[in-house]
Amino acid sequence: MINLRSIRPLDLPTIIKSVEKTNHLITLEGGWPGFGVGSEVIAQLVESSAFDYLDAAPVRITGADVPMPYAQNLEELSLPSVQNIVDTVKKVLNK
Repeated sequence: MINLRSIRPLDLPTIIKSVEKTNHLITLEGGWPGFGVGSEVIAQLVESSAFDYLDAAPVRITGADVPMPYAQNLEELSLPSVQNIVDTVKKVLNK
């Protein structure tokens, strides 16, 4: 797991090293699915030499593609949950 402390400059060598070691890439962010940091990380990785190391397609875990709700219960539903993360990891790892 890599916690990007900054996105500019993006530490792509660290991400590539991780993909070469794990053969998988899952990004997690609270923003919308389109045009986010996860999208850019995946795009740069796919354009690099690390693409050949992937055993499965890269996956983004993001918030829902809706405006942020005002009600707290709806806000919680629109953000990634622990269950979303666990389900995605199991799916990517075929478990």
